[in-house]
Amino acid sequence: MNYQETTDWMFNQLPMYQLQGASAYKEDLTNIRLLTAHLDNPENQLKCIHVAGTNGKGSTSHMLASVLQEAGYKVGLYTSPHLKDFRERIKINGQEISEDFVCDFIAKHKDFFEANDMSFFEMSVGLAFDYFAAQKVDIAIIEVGLGGRLDATNIITPLVSVITNIDLDHTQFLGNTPALIAGEKAGIIKPNIPVVIGEYTPETQPVFLAKAEENKAPIFFASDLVSEVFPSDLIGDYQFHNKKTVQQTIAVLNSQNEFKVSDESLKSGLLLVVKNTGLQGRWQQLGEKPKIICDTAHNKHGLAVVMNQIKKETFENLHIVLGVVNDKDLDSILPLFPKNAQYYFCRPDSSRGLDTEILKEAAKKHDLSGKKYDSVEKAFFAAKQNASQNDFIYVGGSTFVVAELPLN
Repeated sequence: MNYQETTDWMFNQLPMYQLQGASAYKEDLTNIRLLTAHLDNPENQLKCIHVAGTNGKGSTSHMLASVLQEAGYKVGLYTSPHLKDFRERIKINGQEISEDFVCDFIAKHKDFFEANDMSFFEMSVGLAFDYFAAQKVDIAIIEVGLGGRLDATNIITPLVSVITNIDLDHTQFLGNTPALIAGEKAGIIKPNIPVVIGEYTPETQPVFLAKAEENKAPIFFASDLVSEVFPSDLIGDYQFHNKKTVQQTIAVLNSQNEFKVSDESLKSGLLLVVKNTGLQGRWQQLGEKPKIICDTAHNKHGLAVVMNQIKKETFENLHIVLGVVNDKDLDSILPLFPKNAQYYFCRPDSSRGLDTEILKEAAKKHDLSGKKYDSVEKAFFAAKQNASQNDFIYVGGSTFVVAELPLN
């Protein structure tokens, strides 16, 4: 199979949360342990940082990778989901895994995947571990896919664990309270391995403290410990806490005397995240006059910060291109959106995309008005046609919506 055929097989033949939702979620680590044993346990050859959290784990992972690259290390980076191409998930020093490596890996192990009902995510994690081990990276940043305790990445023993924050998301399998979700994320805390917490609340802090004490894991609350926050090329307001988390994580890493990152490397790494890693879709500007911003924020916690940042912008009229997936709690997110905006409702091109009419009617109940469009492309085009030079266009609501935009 060529690369297109290989990725089509991966996406269409096996469970994939990004396309299917809850039905792709597996509730134990049996399969991933079986797979990595089949691959001769490449994860045991890796030195890792493990990153979990409801929001910000992707930005935090990319920041950490950029900083460590600036310090001169060969850095593997595994993240999810991707926007345009599967290979975005697996990078070394900002360079995506080759199409040939993906094709060869799938071809070599396809019979095993089928015989053991491997999920899309399990295959992807196994591929990342195998690739990073083969390429002999100095360190790998491994982002959790979903939750923590039962996530396929949670078979690694990292140098440091990171939990960015907790919010109500994916409640159908992580729990419906912050404390329950914190318990799932805290599942990445390992015996005697330090853990950095980015943000906490009175409800989540005791969960983290108890899990850390149980594992005799040193715990660091970045929001309390980091006073000076360095600037970054990632300019979304929500990056404030992510930068603190990164700075504290690097301090913990430095204390272990295995990796050394100078303040100069830390500062330059934070300023060069996009250049070093290729990260896209985080308060990313796509145009000016009118100013156009897209962002992948998709739950209450993330969207609240983004909507607040829009309020700080100066414009005459606000245009919002909005699409969501069908498991989104609309009554929790729609009240966050401004009423004084023209809306362009659309359905992302995904089997999980919410029908545009349902979204429009739900928005109407919250006094949000606009027209519906057949696609993200048509909605985005209409917003650009209607906006004047002094207007502001925001595009978001889902990673899938941002994925359909011309980002480069």
